[in-house]
Amino acid sequence: MQCPLLYRFRVIDKLPEKPSESATRGTLVHAVLERLFDAPAADRTAPRAKALIPGQWDRLLESKPELTELFEGDPDGERLAGWLGEAERLVERWFSLEDPTRLEPAEREVFVETELESGLRLRGVIDRVDVAPTGDVRIVDYKTGKAPRPEYAEGALFQMKFYALVVWRLKNVVPRRLQLVYLGSGDVLTYDPVPADLERVERKLLALWEAIRLATETGEWRPRPTKLCGWCDHRAVCPEFGGTPPVYPLSVRPPESVEAVQGRMEPARSEAGQPVALEGP
Repeated sequence: MQCPLLYRFRVIDKLPEKPSESATRGTLVHAVLERLFDAPAADRTAPRAKALIPGQWDRLLESKPELTELFEGDPDGERLAGWLGEAERLVERWFSLEDPTRLEPAEREVFVETELESGLRLRGVIDRVDVAPTGDVRIVDYKTGKAPRPEYAEGALFQMKFYALVVWRLKNVVPRRLQLVYLGSGDVLTYDPVPADLERVERKLLALWEAIRLATETGEWRPRPTKLCGWCDHRAVCPEFGGTPPVYPLSVRPPESVEAVQGRMEPARSEAGQPVALEGP
């Protein structure tokens, strides 16, 4: 949705990307908020949460040694200390938005997967699932950035509606609430979906997958320039910046006519005949 060519670089070419300080900090904060719920409710305090940061950072480095590149040339550790300090501030801000002593999540960092009637498989990882005594389900996602302006809220909610669709098709339960917690700005964005909303998302995903399928077969992956291009790792091989993409690794066929394409929504399949999964955005 953001850029078809970027999708190709990441999913098909699997071009490497440099670790990002902001994305890595987000991963660290997510790990801390997940682990905090291991403690009894009364012990879920801001000091305890902040005390988890060094250990979770060590675990992250152990699983991804390449993250040491983030702070090369920082012999005194000043940049690292500032970066960890920002993670502490994000964690502390969460306590002004939610009270973990009153929460008992049903699931944390839960992998969900379902297959639609079309054969398209959807999957993703949800930060937190709360289930009320009434059975109402709330899906919660933490964001370490700032909340989007109102005109961009719909785009931010697409990910949450994707998760809600998966839960609905998997458990036959429409989540009562979708909640985005923005730690960067201290905002909470909520939305209460209804089946019609999720049906629209399902139709959009089917159309999106058809576009992916056609581009995969034809090799036509076009760049979509936006302000986000400045943060892209692949500008050197992007035509928008004078680069040349690597040789397309898949066989291609000539584009079909519109008439031949209309009405066909069959998902792509692997060599083993299984539907190819479309992961959460």
